[in-house]
Formats: sequence, C-alpha cells, structure tokens
Amino acid sequence: MAIPPRPSFPSAAPSEPSLRRLGVGGSGAGGDKPLRAQIIVALVAGLILIAVPLYLWRRPSAAPPPPADSAAPPGSIAPPASVQLPQTTGPDAGSSERVRLGQPQRVKCSAGGRVPGQEGGLCDQLPALEQALAKAIRENADCAPKTGKEGSINFVLTVDFTNHRLHVFPGASGSWHGPQARRATQCVKKAVAAPAWDSITHQYRYYSVAILATYAVPGAAAKAPPGVPLFE
Repeated sequence: MAIPPRPSFPSAAPSEPSLRRLGVGGSGAGGDKPLRAQIIVALVAGLILIAVPLYLWRRPSAAPPPPADSAAPPGSIAPPASVQLPQTTGPDAGSSERVRLGQPQRVKCSAGGRVPGQEGGLCDQLPALEQALAKAIRENADCAPKTGKEGSINFVLTVDFTNHRLHVFPGASGSWHGPQARRATQCVKKAVAAPAWDSITHQYRYYSVAILATYAVPGAAAKAPPGVPLFE
C-alpha cells in the first residue's frame, strides 16, 4: 500500500495563539487608545475652564492714581515731601550799617603758635568761632576809631586749644594801626564769648583766623563795593 506524500506547506489557517503573538488577532489594546485620548482632552479642557475664572477673580487690581492737591494752582508742581525749601532770615539784631565784613581768612593752623603749619584751604574751618568773631565786630561798631573818615581794621583771632585761650589783635592788612586799632580789638575781644572747647571739632591745636572790617564815615551807611560779598 502506497503512503501518500506529506504536504510541503503548513496549513493556511494559523492557530489563534500564533495570531495573538503577531498582534493581529482580537480587539484588546487597539480599542483602548481612542478612549484614553478623549479622557485626556476632557481633563485638560476642564482644568482650563476652572483656571481661567480663578485667575480673573484673584488677579491684582491696578492702584488708583493719587488724588490731585486741590490747593495747588493749575500748572504748578508741588515739591517732594522730603525736599525742604531754604528759609530766608533777616539780618542780625546787632548788625550795624557802619561796618562791612570780608570773608574769614584762615591764616594759620598748626600744632602751636610758634610751630610752622598750613594756611588757607589746607586748614579746616571753625564755623562757630568765625561767626562769633563776626558777630562781635558788628555789635561793637562804636569801638572803631573816631577819625571822621573811612578806615579798616583786620581783626585776627588766635585759638589755642591746648591752653583754651582766645586772643584778638589788629593785623597788618587794615588801614588803622597803633593804639586806636588795639583798643578796638580789645573791645571786640571782650564780646567774644568763651566757647565750649570740648564740643568744637578741630584737626590742629592752634589756629589763626582774620576778618577785615571796613568802617564807613560816621553818619554814612557802609556799602560794599561791586563784586565784594558781605560776610553774614
């Protein structure tokens, strides 16, 4: 009995497990993908719908502009609160029309009266003592020599911080010298009050400051020539 020949090709219908391994059989995972995408889109849309109203509700509102000052006239600009406008003051009660004063000149600053030192802008200022000397000169204009004509005295103030001593004498720059000028400086010296020595800031122990005082003819007002500032 003859044996029929074995077919050389496998059966055309593969088994179900083989189709599942190739990924072509059944509808398991392929049907879940569209549903998952729809769920994600719905969640994002829901978050947007919630976030936009919350942002509009919680956003900061713009600050209203400050009200305009009703007292200020139209077109005027008010200065900032931190800026203080300078105040003008009148002349001292003891000022005299008979005398005009030049600016203080810093003649010397050193470690002692007999020690060479600095001068001019190299010396630090002593505002309290300079103002006290100027005030004493203005308030004692009647101490000037009675010559019947205009004249000047260069009042020199020496300050000794070591010995706490002040001295006033006539310098060489004035037109009046001799006993009359010395009497005028002694009169002014008595009017210069002793300072609080410990409260004055200074770099040196000895200073020499000069103020030139020009006295007008008695009965005539003292006027500064053009370009010469008065020391107040």
